[in-house]
Amino acid sequence: MVGDKQSSPFWTPNRHLDRRPFLQARAAITAAVRAFFAEQGFVEVETSVLQVSPGNETHLHAPRTGIMRPDGSRVTRYLRTSPEFACKKLLAAGEPRIFELARVFRDRERGDLHLPEFTMLEWYRAGAPYDAIMADCIVVIAQAAQATGIGQFSFRGRTADPFAEPEVLTVAHAFEQFAGIDLLSTISGDEGDRDALAAAAGLKVRVTEDDTWSDIFSKVLVEHVEPHLGQGRLTILFEYPSPEAALARAKADDPRVAERFEVYACGVELANGFGELTDADEQRRRFQLSMAEKQRRYGEAYPLDEDFLAAVGQMPEASGVALGFDRLVMLASGALRIDQVVWTPPQGET
Repeated sequence: MVGDKQSSPFWTPNRHLDRRPFLQARAAITAAVRAFFAEQGFVEVETSVLQVSPGNETHLHAPRTGIMRPDGSRVTRYLRTSPEFACKKLLAAGEPRIFELARVFRDRERGDLHLPEFTMLEWYRAGAPYDAIMADCIVVIAQAAQATGIGQFSFRGRTADPFAEPEVLTVAHAFEQFAGIDLLSTISGDEGDRDALAAAAGLKVRVTEDDTWSDIFSKVLVEHVEPHLGQGRLTILFEYPSPEAALARAKADDPRVAERFEVYACGVELANGFGELTDADEQRRRFQLSMAEKQRRYGEAYPLDEDFLAAVGQMPEASGVALGFDRLVMLASGALRIDQVVWTPPQGET
């Protein structure tokens, strides 16, 4: 006898039939997304999963593997956490509008909104400001809702109308409104003043001696800001502080903030977008700082992708975004967890 059907509940006919409406919704949303990008003149790309570097953000963790060369030697590779590096290489090569429905992988992630393997919808527009990508996000989310016929997203008692005009908030305004913190007063240039933010946030969140400026920022964001976002309608949270710029460029008239935004529905983060940084030296500096912090915290650091850094310096002005496709399908289909909307849930993880 091959396998034990009793130990794989998702593979029993009845359980699969229970998930079938969500999977049909996924197929409809996929078709709608592809139609939207085709109408906009985008090319769908397929980039490699195995990467020299999976990404260089402090708190992202990637599965590690290796490949054997014909001579028997082995080299380390990583399963990508995002197709971003590869897509930006294509921008540098001259592709003006690209999108990918990419399979991506992340260690240390599992829950109603997280899977170790999931689908990320990522797209880029060369020569476009990042508010154009914001507008794309709103259309993509509305088209997903239209494809399933759902009139309202809901999750954990919160609701959002995907067709309503979105709320637009700067991060600084959100911190002031929901936490009573003057965030920008704790930033000089692209550096955060850890002690100033600790003093401002000390009565709002638990601050430890080991917390950095970014740690305190994240605690306030998660505990006091995010629960208010995407309530009744979508929220676009933009102008992230420069210490959290990641791969985004600084705002031209205020270096304390970066051209970075996120989109929320029902308190759920759906998308993370940038006005893309095209300064290779600055990107290298940020990566080196992030990997030093990763080494300090987790005892490991990922290599830098030198081909990617070279591409950053050759990229045109561009904007791009990564959208959690499984989360979007979950909200647009009425599912309660994202493992209900994937065709084959992770084995041993249900």
